[in-house]
Amino acid sequence: MWNTYLRNVRVLIVDDQDFIRSLLRHILGVLGCTHITDTADGESAWEIIRDSPPDLLIVDWEMTPMDGIDLVRKVRTNPASPDKFMPVIMITAHSERPRIIAARDVGVNEFVMKPVSAKTLFSRLNAVIEHPRRFVRAGEYFGPDRRRKRVFVDFERRDSKKKEQVKAAPAPGQQMSQDEINAMLNPETQDSEAAHAEAAGAEVKTR
Repeated sequence: MWNTYLRNVRVLIVDDQDFIRSLLRHILGVLGCTHITDTADGESAWEIIRDSPPDLLIVDWEMTPMDGIDLVRKVRTNPASPDKFMPVIMITAHSERPRIIAARDVGVNEFVMKPVSAKTLFSRLNAVIEHPRRFVRAGEYFGPDRRRKRVFVDFERRDSKKKEQVKAAPAPGQQMSQDEINAMLNPETQDSEAAHAEAAGAEVKTR
């Protein structure tokens, strides 16, 4: 299925590195995508989005003069945005927890760590297309629902020696794995989309 899954999806790639844009084009092509546009910065991407909005945005974090966070913020909140519900996948080499939270809090749907693999990218594409989160407005925020599901602790009353297991809070600068990022952004979904992606595992190293 994966080689025809994205045939009619229009994708805009935004990254300031030519090699990354070329790699993402290649991966998307392998996955069956035929409508791909790319550009090197957020400002030109915003013009493309206003003139001919894509179905899906794949955007790097660190760019000038407009970075990926500012671009996503415009897509979600700017009155001129043609599609505030546009699915957004952010890619970056930085996976510190505060960065993931910052990306989530501007309305990013999914987050993919570099080096990018075809399997991981397809998994996140499948998530935004097949398992989209509902959009909410809360104060100044507009975007995919950020609320985590409630966690209930099960106490075994018959075993008085059994104690609640408590995990320590993660350090603010702790780097997160791709699985941890997926769980944060999709807390109520079992992340099994990757099992359908048997495409070549192309990878790239960046900043």
